[in-house]
Amino acid sequence: MRHRLFPGCTLSGTRSEKVTLAYRKLQETIPALGIVLDCCMKPSHDLGREEHFRAMFGEMRGYLLGRGVRTVLVACPNCYKIFARYGEGLATEMIYAGLADSRLRARDGGPIQVTVHDPCVVRFETGIHESVRKLIGRKGIAVEEMAHSGRKTLCCGEGGAVGALVPDFAAQWGKLRREECAGRKMVTYCAGCANMLSRFAPTEHVLDVLWEDEEAGRAKVAKPPLTYWKRRRMKKWFKTHVPAAASRERTFTGTEGRKKGALAKFLVFLLFLAGVTVAVKSLGLSQFLDEQTLRAWIGGYGALAPVIYMLVYAVAPVFFLPGLPITMVGGILFGPFWGVVYTITGSTAGACLAFLVSRYLARDWIAAKLTSPRWRRLDEGVEKHGWKVVALTRLIPLFPFNLLNYAFGLTKIGFRPYAVTTFFCMLPACIAFIVFSSSLLDLVRGRISPAFVIGIALVALVSLFPLFYRRYKAKKGGEDPV
Repeated sequence: MRHRLFPGCTLSGTRSEKVTLAYRKLQETIPALGIVLDCCMKPSHDLGREEHFRAMFGEMRGYLLGRGVRTVLVACPNCYKIFARYGEGLATEMIYAGLADSRLRARDGGPIQVTVHDPCVVRFETGIHESVRKLIGRKGIAVEEMAHSGRKTLCCGEGGAVGALVPDFAAQWGKLRREECAGRKMVTYCAGCANMLSRFAPTEHVLDVLWEDEEAGRAKVAKPPLTYWKRRRMKKWFKTHVPAAASRERTFTGTEGRKKGALAKFLVFLLFLAGVTVAVKSLGLSQFLDEQTLRAWIGGYGALAPVIYMLVYAVAPVFFLPGLPITMVGGILFGPFWGVVYTITGSTAGACLAFLVSRYLARDWIAAKLTSPRWRRLDEGVEKHGWKVVALTRLIPLFPFNLLNYAFGLTKIGFRPYAVTTFFCMLPACIAFIVFSSSLLDLVRGRISPAFVIGIALVALVSLFPLFYRRYKAKKGGEDPV
């Protein structure tokens, strides 16, 4: 119960046969060895999803410690770093030292020379470097070092998702490795490095070399989407051939606490609404929430009431004030018809004002702030598709509304198409929320009006716009403007 093999995601998918062979070999010295087929969550860690990473890894760590596990044997350098840093209470070891000390058959054939690529994530772990070289030597293979190895090793180019984001830059590292290996076969002990470097020079994982002369060892390295199937098949093999004192299918997703928190907040809101309704009725305050009474109160301000409301809405986007609360107030004070008229007028004026500020008054300062790739894609999309991008981003909330107004001021779109498209494409959401909010007084008084039902339906329909868009895009297979 005290030792568990943790092969990791990539190795299990690309070389599942090697994982089963490594397990059998390690079992010779650790008969009670178990296995954990899970993810160490390093991708989430590196992407900055700190809360999700800690929830997922912490739950797995707690489960292992609770079952008496004290040592995790990892095959992946990235898994090693995660467990070594965050696996408090668990000793972390790589499997290669144990394999190097086990009984191995020397390879068939004549002498061969290889060179070793040490993954950069364990560049300072000299014990791991030595154990891998010892393992290769036990197979009767000589290692000739490259100029950069061990503590001075180079990145394969895949680290930090550079291979996906900047492939040309990532390829430069692979080319450097190809020059240093000088025609020799490269051996590495990271499945990701093996995949990346094999594009530039003959590269194998150390487990490929270890069992290249056995039938299971000659299995072809799998690539997506077959890696998913290989992991599933390996999981089935372990269930069939390895008796387990304890096993589970992990259903924990790391969002359970947030879901409970969201439900609690919703219940609190419902209780608050019910409390307000009861208080209004018991204290006899219904007369002050009468629609005609409010209309008369607003009428006391004459033409200034809607003007003041529209001016507030026009200024709100410029100062990054949220628009939804102001919209709700408009529905309550002015009703479904005039509420829509005043709100769409004020919100369009605010969007246009922010656009003009960005274009003519604070262009350099705003341009210095909006430098992320998503804003550059917006600029490129406007240049290519024009007003259609304005329509899409108004109907589908791809970007924060207030920032979007400033961002469009930096693009090449004309003011007139921007203003007209903004007006018409903000109108559906405006109608939905105004109709909904205009019925809230009836709801507080304990009456569900037809306007409330219609408003709820309209809000739900507007909220489904992103789903409709994704399905349309998937069906058409066209290019996303942003």
